[in-house]
Amino acid sequence: MSQKDHWEQVYSNKLTEKLGWYEPHLQISLSWIRGLDLAVDAPVIDVGGGASTLVDDLLDAGHQSITVLDLSEKALATVKTRLGKKAETVTWMTGDITTVDLPKHHYELWHDRAVFHFLTKFDQQMKYRKNLLQALKPGGHLIVGTFAPEAPPKCSGLPVQRYSLDQLKDILDGEFELVRHRKELHITPGGVEQMYLYCHFRKTT
Repeated sequence: MSQKDHWEQVYSNKLTEKLGWYEPHLQISLSWIRGLDLAVDAPVIDVGGGASTLVDDLLDAGHQSITVLDLSEKALATVKTRLGKKAETVTWMTGDITTVDLPKHHYELWHDRAVFHFLTKFDQQMKYRKNLLQALKPGGHLIVGTFAPEAPPKCSGLPVQRYSLDQLKDILDGEFELVRHRKELHITPGGVEQMYLYCHFRKTT
């Protein structure tokens, strides 16, 4: 089964509120984004946004230039239905973050909660990094949440790459500076404990 087929099946078979990574609101991300004091028209991309409520909360906060990218058409359809008319103000993209074409030096914020850690092969990680570097503006911000070393080795039936702070910094070495980081214990709807590492980096080039 392809990655796309896997995620289409996941989003077709479970309610959003039953998915392992579900949170009513992404509080850490929202707090850090508020702290950036971005202009309301600053371009923001939520990579692997899925059925997350981040786009809802960003719209409510007044953001006017939001792109949500996901591999699953079903996930994006779920969010569009939930948002109703407000969905028309969002740019929706279906695609693989390692291969999708993104505008150069366009985004002021790249947000990723629980996508990067599914890229377990080095070449996938480097393709992600390449897309990140070319799409994010100089001085732009990366907020990323991945499984920490203490987290389970799998999520949603797929293997994940767990990251320490040093490992994540090594991948972004030379192009980003670390602004802040923290860990958060996420409890899935099924009661499984997942330790996340959240990092905020600023692009220096």
